[in-house]
Amino acid sequence: MNIVRRAAEKDIERILELLVQVDMVHHNGRPDLFKGPATKYNADELKTIISDDETPVFVCEDENGKVLGHAFCIHKYQKEDNVLTDISTLYIDDICVDETSRGEGVGRSLYNHVHEYAKEKKFYNVTLNVWSCNPGAMKFYEAMGMKPQKVVMETVL
Repeated sequence: MNIVRRAAEKDIERILELLVQVDMVHHNGRPDLFKGPATKYNADELKTIISDDETPVFVCEDENGKVLGHAFCIHKYQKEDNVLTDISTLYIDDICVDETSRGEGVGRSLYNHVHEYAKEKKFYNVTLNVWSCNPGAMKFYEAMGMKPQKVVMETVL
């Protein structure tokens, strides 16, 4: 039985390992943009992020306490914009399931926990960005009920 909980400092080493996996998925898809192997944050930055209620990080662990995945979230607030309505969004900044645990419900457990957290905190919506070079993630998020909100397009020169 997998358990999802708030991340703690004891999880930082494992989270750093998972962040490398995330980077490598993106590096393999877009080596022109992602250096690989790298991490988005260092241990000190993770300590700050984990301790901040505005940037909750959740981990999913197995019955032995091994962290199988994580979800980084950010509270975002849109207020007093000339065009957009005032809303609060829970943005999923990063979600990862260990490559050896994919297909075992870890991602679903993490996403469902984040979704329930957002409802409990009365956010208007949950958003995230997904790279088009990661079709497996796109398919997963669609299976979770997510729909495209906007699309970023590019021309590489």
